Amino acid sequence: MPELRLLDYGEHALLVQAEPAAVARLTVALASLPDVEVVPAASSVLVRPSAPEKLAETRTAAAAILATPLPPAPSITDAAEIRIPVVYDGPDLAAVADLTGLGVAGVIAAHTATPWRVAFAGFAPGFAYLADGDARLAVPRRAEPRTSVPAGSVGLADGFSGIYPRASPGGWQLIGRTDTVLWDAGRTSPALLTPGAWVRFEAARP
Repeated sequence: MPELRLLDYGEHALLVQAEPAAVARLTVALASLPDVEVVPAASSVLVRPSAPEKLAETRTAAAAILATPLPPAPSITDAAEIRIPVVYDGPDLAAVADLTGLGVAGVIAAHTATPWRVAFAGFAPGFAYLADGDARLAVPRRAEPRTSVPAGSVGLADGFSGIYPRASPGGWQLIGRTDTVLWDAGRTSPALLTPGAWVRFEAARP
């Protein structure tokens, strides 16, 4: 079992630190607790009970979960697959092709052939960090970030893939673009991509 640490997070929440590979399984396990909000991150999971007076009870229940084997990692059959069309003409596509040794066609094939899991959200409303894709696409961030990345840009960095929901600075390697709306405050769930969901990219014509 990976090393897990249960910590108080202020006076109203708990933080479980874990190895990145265990976060998905840990999130599933902690989400089974009653009346809690669970927020995964890269190497931790925040657990916040619905009321402050339930913190001690939640701490005891969380400790019991951590003392037992974690459930299996979620599979694509556990959640609906969200398909996102991408035009692969990003300014860093050729650089990624060289870094990976796959060539442009190989990068596109690798990005579309394997489903990606939404690991956690952050950076900006609607931005999801997508994990468990083709390991050959693990490339570093750009040495020099861009001052402005267009909304809908699809990128790679540090083993993750992601889509910029709005124009913003950013240092990911941009390989394509999509018109898919990732954040809409008018929807019941504003974020299209939420932790645990699966994403399948599809190559589209310009």
